[in-house]
Amino acid sequence: MLLWLACRPDPVAAVVPIIGRRGVFGALPAVAFENAIPDAAQYADRPKRRGPAPTDLGLRVRDGDEPELKVCGGAPNCFSTTPDEVAPEHVIARWKAPETSGGEAWGMVRDAIRGYEPGQSGIDGGGFKIIADDGRYCYVQFESLKNGYVDDLELALSDDYELRVRSSSRVGYLDFGVNAKRLNFVAGALRKRGWDAPDITPDTHPTYFLQNAPKQSQVPPSTAFRR
Repeated sequence: MLLWLACRPDPVAAVVPIIGRRGVFGALPAVAFENAIPDAAQYADRPKRRGPAPTDLGLRVRDGDEPELKVCGGAPNCFSTTPDEVAPEHVIARWKAPETSGGEAWGMVRDAIRGYEPGQSGIDGGGFKIIADDGRYCYVQFESLKNGYVDDLELALSDDYELRVRSSSRVGYLDFGVNAKRLNFVAGALRKRGWDAPDITPDTHPTYFLQNAPKQSQVPPSTAFRR
């Protein structure tokens, strides 16, 4: 399998998994996210809470016959295109490339990720890094501004030009809307190029938005000031 990496190894950093369409198939030292917004320098000495790196990502056969990304589970801090009878409120539709895109579809996905703006909508101020891209599957890590929480984004393109997507937080029960904002930004970039990639809204996922908009007194200490 051809693997394209948009990151440089750092021999003194912690090791994180490299993930492809068949799952984890190697390891690469973690690197700093150099595209963080300038305000990130204010929090450089703050202990980072990146959370444990997942080891079960990637496009693989899970409960059904067709390879899929991982489901989300019960916490309202994730979205996935993989059907999930246990937590259907975290499922979104696959994004569809325009019929005229042909072999250009993956290039559009790459452009949308590379054009992501750290700090948009007040999230991901710590920047992002493309960890793996093999021409059909892409794995990206995003870092929060203050506490260094790392979230994981996966995108996998099928032969019929449908894009499987999963965005999930590693730490905390709530995500305060972060994963929806991240996916909506990427979806918006693809819609400008003719994709069918709907936004996640209070109308489409009311439970998620209700859970992630509690009164401040109800926010658990472990997730307060997440971003």
